[in-house]
Amino acid sequence: MASLPNSVDEVREGLGSVGYLPGESTALVSYLAARLGKPVLVEGPAGVGKTELAKALARFLDRRLVRLQCYEGLDEAKALYEWNYRKQLLRIQAEASDTGWSRVQDDIFGEEFLLERPLMTAIASEEPVVLLIDEIDKTDQEFEALLLEVLSDFQITIPELGRVEARTMPIVLLTSNNTRELTEALKRRCLYLWLDYPALEHELRIVRLHAPELPEAIGRKLVEVVGMVRELDLKKPPSIAESIDWARALLLLGADDIDADVFRETLSVIVKHRTDLDIVAERVGVKLGGGVGTPAA
Repeated sequence: MASLPNSVDEVREGLGSVGYLPGESTALVSYLAARLGKPVLVEGPAGVGKTELAKALARFLDRRLVRLQCYEGLDEAKALYEWNYRKQLLRIQAEASDTGWSRVQDDIFGEEFLLERPLMTAIASEEPVVLLIDEIDKTDQEFEALLLEVLSDFQITIPELGRVEARTMPIVLLTSNNTRELTEALKRRCLYLWLDYPALEHELRIVRLHAPELPEAIGRKLVEVVGMVRELDLKKPPSIAESIDWARALLLLGADDIDADVFRETLSVIVKHRTDLDIVAERVGVKLGGGVGTPAA
């Protein structure tokens, strides 16, 4: 699909057609982002589908996904662009010894010596893209300031070359696990979407979409159990992707119910910390039949 969506319903159906079942607010904000050309800040706990939303939009709109994975210490050279210093050095060495510096300088600061990083790639792309700036909360405020020009005007200023403006309008999603407060300047430039763990019926639809052979009764019990697990004080609650993995594991094992034994044997599919295993086995395992011990390694 090359054109922009014409309605919220079109976005909802389109995302569903590529395997992502959005809630009402997700479909609405995605539609507004596409039509208004505004970046979207997507916040919420880990594992609720923030990154997957960007991937699904790219599939639905038939656009290339350009991803910038954020981390502590991320700087301009890794996010925007940097110069190919080795290639520049070779060009300098290849010049005649009597060539003036001004001529050499003009020569080596051209586009052929520029290494594009994700933000520059999205701006310079001739075809519209979906730009995912993933886990922006892992960077510092200085990097947020660097983003402001990109998010406000969809342009980048390179001192040696001047201003590079977007050839097409990217759809931009910034994700955050809400580990720190983002600056007001960044938030002002974005639409906002909060994604939380889905309600039981919604998660059941998601699980059955990705594991259609799973009987509805087992699927319902699965999402109920996952909901109980998420209510506990865990280092890492199970994500939606892990609910889907558990459904597929149960199918492979031929399970016709989630009883105490099945839960014990497959618990490590949804719980990934040793201390969490003990808590879940004690609290949830007892409700499924009593006396469920920690699964063997």
